[in-house]
Amino acid sequence: METLPLVVSVNVGPARPTEHSDVGFTGIDKRPASGPVQVTVPGRGGSGLAGDVLCDTRFHGGVTQAVYAFAREDLDEWASTLGRVLDNGVFGENLTTSGLDVTGAIVGERWRIGSALLEVTAPRIPCRTFAGWLGEQGWIKTFTKRAAPGAYLRVVEQGQVRAGDSVTVLDQPSHGVSVGESFRALTTARDLLPRLLMVESLADTARKRLGGESESE
Repeated sequence: METLPLVVSVNVGPARPTEHSDVGFTGIDKRPASGPVQVTVPGRGGSGLAGDVLCDTRFHGGVTQAVYAFAREDLDEWASTLGRVLDNGVFGENLTTSGLDVTGAIVGERWRIGSALLEVTAPRIPCRTFAGWLGEQGWIKTFTKRAAPGAYLRVVEQGQVRAGDSVTVLDQPSHGVSVGESFRALTTARDLLPRLLMVESLADTARKRLGGESESE
């Protein structure tokens, strides 16, 4: 029986001290919200979710990375690999989804969730804050090898989202470049980079990497 795509958890978090970020704080510790969460177009470096904090605004948040989604199925695979429980939000994702191929999502496709409309803009690139938070040796290399990075989204229409909301995929672009392919292009398969040049919806931070700039979360 096919599972309908839905949001199993909407996750937000405050700023917490960390030694793994240049700014000394991180908002990666996301926890499930108990009710509906307002989604808005953020300012520069801000989160699109009410009650959610992003700390290193050089590389996080803003209009094209307002929301981060990760599949519960991928969390379950990582839980099996790592031999530990991984709760919703533990990868710093705002939306933990189920029944949705996040890695296979086309950059630029739109998702209707609750009363909000979101657009896929880029894959998540792992960094030292993420590695430090999980405490797994060689995490950046391990995460990169699997190439199931989750997806950043921008807010097209503001609204509310909550756990249990269905995800309806709309308006898939014809270029066919997926989140997974764009991730490989930006990390391990640089020969794919020319494919990204045709992707108008690509997030600003990802587009900068086309010119060789790197990020350090």
